[in-house]
This record gives sequence, C-alpha cells and structure tokens, in this order.
Amino acid sequence: MRTTLNLDDDLVTELMKVTHAKTKTDAIHQAMAELIRKAKVKQLKTLSGTTSITDTTKTQRRAEKKRQTLHKGLRHGRR
Repeated sequence: MRTTLNLDDDLVTELMKVTHAKTKTDAIHQAMAELIRKAKVKQLKTLSGTTSITDTTKTQRRAEKKRQTLHKGLRHGRR
C-alpha cells in the first residue's frame, strides 16, 4: 500500500543503520514488525499465571479402577 508520510530524516537514517536495511521502506517494515511483536509478547505476559490446572490423575485412576471392577462383575453375572 502506498502512503505518504512526513518522517524525521535523522530518525529514518538511524533506523536504517540499526536495522541494516538498504531501503527506507524495508527499515520501516522491520520497525513496525518488531513493535507489533513486542506488543504481542507484552500481551502474552499479562496472561501469565491466570490459568489454573488441576491434576486429576488420581481421581481418574480411581474412577477407571472402579469402572473396571464394575465391568468385571457384570461379565460374571453380578450387579
């Protein structure tokens, strides 16, 4: 997309040096992509620790054992 912008020449020159970009367009694309990436990382960090995971392994094992016992009893005519 073509867009006309008024940019500070010194900032663009410094940006090109920092990004090692050969063109102004490439330098600006890199800067925008980096800014977006950093914003997404910051957003992900805010989610850190908000999820709780409950270990239900023991409960699941007990339920499976009970199911197997019940199933075994039904196979032998018990209820």
